[in-house]
Amino acid sequence: MTARFGWGRPLPAPAKLNLFLHILGRRADGYHDLQTVFQLLDYGDELVFRPRDDDAIRRPVGPPGVDPEDDLVVRAARALQRESGCRRGAEIEVTKRLPMGGGLGGGSSDAATTLLALDALWELDLPRATLARLGAELGADVPVFVAGHSAWGEGRGGRLTPLDLPERVYVVVKPPCDVPTAEIFRAPELTRNSPPMTISGFLSSGGGNDCLRAVLNRYPAVGEALRWLGLHGEARLTGTGACVYAAFDDWNEAEAVVAAVPAGYEAFAARGVNRSPLLA
Repeated sequence: MTARFGWGRPLPAPAKLNLFLHILGRRADGYHDLQTVFQLLDYGDELVFRPRDDDAIRRPVGPPGVDPEDDLVVRAARALQRESGCRRGAEIEVTKRLPMGGGLGGGSSDAATTLLALDALWELDLPRATLARLGAELGADVPVFVAGHSAWGEGRGGRLTPLDLPERVYVVVKPPCDVPTAEIFRAPELTRNSPPMTISGFLSSGGGNDCLRAVLNRYPAVGEALRWLGLHGEARLTGTGACVYAAFDDWNEAEAVVAAVPAGYEAFAARGVNRSPLLA
């Protein structure tokens, strides 16, 4: 991987969509058991890694309003140093393309790209399972980006079974609001007793999003985005939102929808991919 992951080369941190999200129950540790399907996209953030002469981790360029000490890329790099005993440092520049607070996994993907890239650049060669474990300590979505394949997810989302999904074109729309994941998972009306589903059951009949009602109750702008996108295709909520999406078979049709998005919304078109562009 070292030759592929060169210092100073822009590296992708792709987005994900949740094609469904069922919550089976609350765990003893306060988290929730869930089932979901992660669809990776060929669109996301971009990271550049530069070597340092000391062991410091710095993030001179990153998302506005996020302190570097709170950024998952800095926390991921330091977790990798602790795990490996590595005394090398890095500067990490993050170019944000994915909207924050949208349910696209941008911060988690940035962290996964950091773990994979620095493992290669620092020539650590840690097992992928070790990187996934470190990632899970940072966020429930990090392991799927470390694994690098669209997948069926269970437990907190980290028990993964790779899936080959139809590689359709998706339009993703973010209304002018952010939805904190923790707030939705604390919602008293959140459904927490969905029956378990099988992969074959999802592939034959699909599934819903148990977070939808709680999100709509608190963020009417998400409902407005669903209604608008629903004029063009089957609109769905990803994760806890705020982003909504619809699948299309034709790239030109998807681009036309993006061009028509109402003022105040963010939108992009991307292709669903089974293998992460970071590893492809």
